[in-house]
Amino acid sequence: MLLAIDVGNTNMVFGLIEGDALTGSFRLMTDANRTSDEIGLAAWDYFQRFGLKTEDVEDVIIASVVPQVMHTLSNAIIKYFNKTPIIVDDGVDPGLPYGVSGDERLGPDRAVACIGAMAKYGTPLIVLDFGTATTLDAVNQAGEYMGGCITAGVRIAADALFTQTSMLPKVELVKPDTVLGCTAVGQIQAGAVVGYIGAMEYLIREAKRELGGGDIRVVATGGLARLIADNTGLIDDVDPSLILEGLLLIYKRYKEQA
Repeated sequence: MLLAIDVGNTNMVFGLIEGDALTGSFRLMTDANRTSDEIGLAAWDYFQRFGLKTEDVEDVIIASVVPQVMHTLSNAIIKYFNKTPIIVDDGVDPGLPYGVSGDERLGPDRAVACIGAMAKYGTPLIVLDFGTATTLDAVNQAGEYMGGCITAGVRIAADALFTQTSMLPKVELVKPDTVLGCTAVGQIQAGAVVGYIGAMEYLIREAKRELGGGDIRVVATGGLARLIADNTGLIDDVDPSLILEGLLLIYKRYKEQA
């Protein structure tokens, strides 16, 4: 069994993979103040609840965008699974080819998502990750990364209105029936959700144009992907397991090269 862990700014997603199949997953809040024992015991409880054995975990691979939690997370894996985790970008190259110049490289989560999407959906493609931040990444027909963009996630954008204004309420992220709302809640939902969908549609169209047009698949992942995808015709697939599946591919290549 492979334990694949995607560490995002909001949640850490633990995926259990047997062979090529994701057989289970669970989430923990990403918290730099959490101890290694808290992480390890939470994972151990999940294994116990579903009749799994921690000793059946053969390896652990991690992609993380939160360096502050990596020391405690790695210690938890060592202590409770008796494994030294394989960490993407820390001596393990995701293997994403670049078709653009420059020394800067993608964060490991975005590179892993592109690797997973290319293997599953082919090229060219656009990969969207709707998390704390929303990212868009473009891959050409040759499987080369051609650039992307980053914007605030829809939840951050909506919460900013609540925290930075005196009288506007915090609202549930749902798409209202109309753009012209008659209440403060409805108007915020229209601006935050409908406006966000419109912004994403513009970014997708421009990214497709810059890739040269044609049949370009658009794949979305992340916790808020479904909210956006259900309300636009420009997203072809929603794949919540994309990063975990990408980690499996990178792990297989790593083992082959070891």
